[in-house]
Amino acid sequence: MLTSQLFSVVMGLSLRQVLTSIIGLSGVTYLIFKRYEPANPLVVFTLLVALPSFLSVLLAQHVTPFLLAPGITFATFYVSLISATVLYRLSPFHPLANYPGPLPCKLSMFWMTWVSKSGKRHIYLKKLHDKYGDIVRIGPNEVSIREASAINPLMGTTGLPKGPNWPGRALHPAFSPLIIIQSHDEHSRRRKPWNRAFSTSSLKGYEPVIEKRARQLVEHLSEHKDEVVDLAQWISFFTFDFMGDMAFGGGYELMRDGDKDGLWKVVEDGLSLGIIFEHLPWLSRLVRGLPGVGEDTKRMRSMGIRRAEERMKQGSTVKDLFYYLSNEDGSEKQSPPYAQIVSDGTLAVIAGSDTTASAMCNIFFLLLKHPNVFKRLQDEVDKFYPHGEDALSTKHHHQMPFLDAVINEALRFWPIIMSGSQRAPTRGSGGAALGPFFIPEGNQARIHFFSVLRDPRNFSPFPNSFWPDRWLIVDGLQDLSTSPDTQGYTGEFIHNQAAFIPFSHGPYNCVGKNLALLEMKMVICHLLQNFDIRFDEKWNTDAWERDMLDVFVMKKGKLPVHIALRHPSASL
Repeated sequence: MLTSQLFSVVMGLSLRQVLTSIIGLSGVTYLIFKRYEPANPLVVFTLLVALPSFLSVLLAQHVTPFLLAPGITFATFYVSLISATVLYRLSPFHPLANYPGPLPCKLSMFWMTWVSKSGKRHIYLKKLHDKYGDIVRIGPNEVSIREASAINPLMGTTGLPKGPNWPGRALHPAFSPLIIIQSHDEHSRRRKPWNRAFSTSSLKGYEPVIEKRARQLVEHLSEHKDEVVDLAQWISFFTFDFMGDMAFGGGYELMRDGDKDGLWKVVEDGLSLGIIFEHLPWLSRLVRGLPGVGEDTKRMRSMGIRRAEERMKQGSTVKDLFYYLSNEDGSEKQSPPYAQIVSDGTLAVIAGSDTTASAMCNIFFLLLKHPNVFKRLQDEVDKFYPHGEDALSTKHHHQMPFLDAVINEALRFWPIIMSGSQRAPTRGSGGAALGPFFIPEGNQARIHFFSVLRDPRNFSPFPNSFWPDRWLIVDGLQDLSTSPDTQGYTGEFIHNQAAFIPFSHGPYNCVGKNLALLEMKMVICHLLQNFDIRFDEKWNTDAWERDMLDVFVMKKGKLPVHIALRHPSASL
């Protein structure tokens, strides 16, 4: 009875009442999306399709011909919805209204998605900071910060949790890898086996694995002596094979067989897709079930499952990462779900291989671009690892300050994560103070490291140049006045160590930092001991930075070089 009465009332609404209802319910829909950001396809369909469809039935009673009703209803509904969104985002009532930024960024994340898809987000954001200052509004509810004092409150021990863009990268949320987890407590729990795997004592056990793969790399490169080789590809294959050894006890042989299964392409294509979903996480949740979406992710996961099954059958031959992730050491009362082991193992292969490869390739490019630096580092390698000495031994690493300086300066000059990691105040906190800025609850922030690390307030002189000597000066191993590069320089020497966090910071920092540094040092020493390397004369070196893409992590291009053996008769 009540239902029939309600139906009669609704169907008896006047034209004015129907139009008011369309506009009013459009406003309610806006408030629902603003507050809850629903991504469930059924909820989205109900609000954006079913609701205006029902309203069009009411309008059809007042429109002739009635077929015009759906068009009028949907147009009115969506114009009202979009108008409310635009007016609020541009209004002085928006919590980020006082922070400057381009109009398209304030209106929608589609603009930053388009910029990011080009791979040049880091360049775009630096230009914005140069124009607008230390804080820029880069989205309706997001800011980018170029202020070093904001790093610790944003990313430190008591910093903010990861923001809402992170789940967008998880096309399979039931198997979210460690890097996706937003909860501090859950992240801390899941990270425990990783911490054990990358402890100081554990790292010592990985040296033979690195050594085996590094020798293999040098052997393959020596087969192409006096030829042009893509050093970036070979280093990528090396890191992938090594991380396969670490995560699943082996099974990947890209150096030996090439990328016959397209694994490296899967990694790079996945990163390019992820940058879209990073800015539009709701789109990821809507399309993840569609055929063809995330096929690369599914393929990588399937290969991870196969490798995990083989690793579990063969058991432990070494205490690799899988040993700790699967709780073979018995440290946890309960072993993790199999899906979690596969997810985290796959993450280790992808994250550990791609980032380390990019860092190493940047180092070699910069060394070749600056022959005097190359010569100084090769001289340091020859001092501690002369011909006949095992350059894969780590015993002299602590005595090689210029090696450290080159690595640090390359990571400063081209940080692997150039545009930072999104963080957000916890719900109910009201917001967070980040240095001189306040970020209200419901909004997000990130540090733009590409700008921070080239800011003369943090690094001077030569903030926009590759200058390893700055690291020797700050350690007291060299004097500013005696450096040949600083003759005539009368400015202040500035070195803000707090601004330099190449492996992130706080509870979400890179757990594999020490392994990556060990891997880089061993490979660099081994290659410089055995080879003289130079650019291919036909290659324009400007292509390296031109082909460099910001897809959350750095995506590199080709690095064609000539390889020549320094000791042709020596055994490699």
